[in-house]
Amino acid sequence: MKVCDFMSKNVIYVSPDTSLTDAKALMIKEKINKLPVVDKSKKLVGIITKNDLQKAAPSSASTLDMYELGYLLSKLKVEKIMVKNVRTVDFDEVIEEAARTMATEKIGCLPVMKDGILSGIITETDLFNAFISMFGATLPGVRAVIEVAEKPGELARIATAVAAKNGNIVSVVTTDGSDVSKRIITVKIGNLSKETVEEIIRQENVKILDIREKK
Repeated sequence: MKVCDFMSKNVIYVSPDTSLTDAKALMIKEKINKLPVVDKSKKLVGIITKNDLQKAAPSSASTLDMYELGYLLSKLKVEKIMVKNVRTVDFDEVIEEAARTMATEKIGCLPVMKDGILSGIITETDLFNAFISMFGATLPGVRAVIEVAEKPGELARIATAVAAKNGNIVSVVTTDGSDVSKRIITVKIGNLSKETVEEIIRQENVKILDIREKK
């Protein structure tokens, strides 16, 4: 799963000489909070956020009236307040690295670059969509969370037992267990009933932490 598989491809952006008034209007129209800033050669030169615009506006204590304020914002350009050192991600990077970067650095999106040119943008919503795909959340089937020993062959053992009953594993996600000797596996299985899946797992002497069916 790569960034290019889940990124938003139709990127809405502004140029450095866009006024703050126009940038704000565009954010409102498109219902977005961030705008990449791209120069005439299509290279990314910065990013501006809704928070940046709010900080640039005079405070409520200002003596400026609404017309003076509007005039001021129409003359102030994006390049004056944009963040110039933008954290980006490569087009071919794996999705989990983008998620790790966003979580570690506490940022809501990453412009996606290909050959030095802005190719897309990966947002928190895009990561949620990747998460949904990873867990097969939109697919019918039985979702089982099991705890197995942290050793080779445990997942293969379960998969073999499921296949023997003509079941189809549509997603598998593993996470750390309660201690280093355990592994938690979340598996989504199609073509079998909840009762059949439960029976298969118990016959393999595997602990079931949760099991439920999505129609």
